[in-house]
Amino acid sequence: MSVHFFRELEELKRSLLALCARVEEQVHNAVQAMLNRDEDLAVAVEQRDTEIDHREIEIEEDCLKILALYQPVAVDLRFLVAALKINSDLERIGDLAVNIARKARALCHLPELTTPFDLGGMSAKSEAMLHDSIDALVNLDARLAKDVCGRDDAVDKMKREIRVAAEGMIQQNPENTQPLMRVMAAARNLERIADCATNIAEDVIYMTEGGIVRHHEGA
Repeated sequence: MSVHFFRELEELKRSLLALCARVEEQVHNAVQAMLNRDEDLAVAVEQRDTEIDHREIEIEEDCLKILALYQPVAVDLRFLVAALKINSDLERIGDLAVNIARKARALCHLPELTTPFDLGGMSAKSEAMLHDSIDALVNLDARLAKDVCGRDDAVDKMKREIRVAAEGMIQQNPENTQPLMRVMAAARNLERIADCATNIAEDVIYMTEGGIVRHHEGA
């Protein structure tokens, strides 16, 4: 392969990692806006989403250009295929962060409730999965990627527990339906962020080992 190919590949990697950092920041800020009822921070998350959309398009175009011009094989081809998929998941995570921010904004105008479930704990687990999936990508660490995949069930379980508890609270106090529905929606978005982090981890495994583990038990 030419020097130009390797230069463009390195630039693509830098762009992808920069998008990772911005998306991770968006998720963190959206979660903080939700937990702290911070409307200004929620608005900021919404406003920054356009930048993520633009970066996602640029990275996709760069991937396709490299594939068309250089027709890479083996490890380089696996990287580009994985990069396209990771890029799409990152954009989706950005959208989910915006969804959480919108729920946070709505909650700022509704009565504050004392709830028995641990939305903060679920947020921490989802954020940790995202952070570690990105670390696995940066370091091409298949072991860490597999560890991320193994943590998804715990987040799914917490989401179910929050839904059941919130539905019970709505039955007991229907006047609290609006805030509790928004909390359940935020929990669903956090669970989907964890799913996307799992997707990224699976793509890291594909990138490093060449195996497709999606939909396989014990990935």
